[in-house]
Amino acid sequence: MIPQANPKANYLAHKEEIDAAIACVLDSGQYILGKEVAAFEREFADYIGTDYAVGVASGTDALHLALRACGVGPGDEVITVSFTATATVAAIEMCGATPVLVDIDPDTYTMDIGQIGVAITMRTRAIVPVHLYGYPVNIRPLLEYGPWVIEDCAQSHGGAGGRGDIAAYSFYPTKNLGALGDGGAVVTNDPDLAEHVRLLRQYGWCPRYVSTEQGINSRLDELQAAILRVKLRHLDQDNAKRCHLARLYHWALDMEPPPEGHAHHLMVIRSKQRDELRAHLKERGIGTGVHYPMPIHLQPAYTGRVICPLPLVESERAANEVLSLPLYPELSVEEVETVAEAILDFH
Repeated sequence: MIPQANPKANYLAHKEEIDAAIACVLDSGQYILGKEVAAFEREFADYIGTDYAVGVASGTDALHLALRACGVGPGDEVITVSFTATATVAAIEMCGATPVLVDIDPDTYTMDIGQIGVAITMRTRAIVPVHLYGYPVNIRPLLEYGPWVIEDCAQSHGGAGGRGDIAAYSFYPTKNLGALGDGGAVVTNDPDLAEHVRLLRQYGWCPRYVSTEQGINSRLDELQAAILRVKLRHLDQDNAKRCHLARLYHWALDMEPPPEGHAHHLMVIRSKQRDELRAHLKERGIGTGVHYPMPIHLQPAYTGRVICPLPLVESERAANEVLSLPLYPELSVEEVETVAEAILDFH
């Protein structure tokens, strides 16, 4: 069986270092917001190229706290895409704000920037572009609109990110930089935003046990920080492997090469016979995923709770056609060839 993702393989690839890092934390006796978190925050900020990074408990929390640090709250509108993980919109609603959903560019699966002018209103407080699958969003034109630009970088470690006002990362185990549990981080060059996120992640305490505003419990723990420090040292090498394998897929399947700045989190193809193709690959022992099978505006939980200024034709079409193929650093060239051959046999 060739799985679509394989976080265990990545652990095994760095097992000796990870096990040693875990042992050090266990021996230290300090398990929350200690020296490992502080060190990871410095190292991750340096890697991304920002002045600050703040570790939190998950990618969803990272986006939620980034939004709140920018003052997003009830009565505000936040523009993002409908074709994304539920977490993007859930984080907006956690702030009490209303999601305003726009369509995607069919070639990159990222925000159709041409729709922003229609979607923006006097109530727009922020724009949340999503670097979906690792495709880079062109941030520069978004900055010209005025509201905060808060990047959802959950799938773009080592690619795009850190060019808006503030950005949120996820360290879910299958990410390019994955923990062995949940974790997330907020990065920014703004010292006030960074300090606000630090305040919000721990009950708004300032000083300790005194809440100056309503915060939450969202702390990256020492074990995950130590694991992430190990994996961060290997991220460029792992991403280079992802890039090489993705290019092999593109060559074998006669697809356009990926753009510069692509993080290659997922290897996504499209087929009008997606479900049949997926079943065909499963019969060959090849795992696949669908990211994502239903855009947010069509999901039952969000009916009547989101604003869609324009029809979301491309989002709906993509949800019916996309298929994620196996892609992770430990995947072999021979396995890529096996997957490609199985796809070509289907067609």
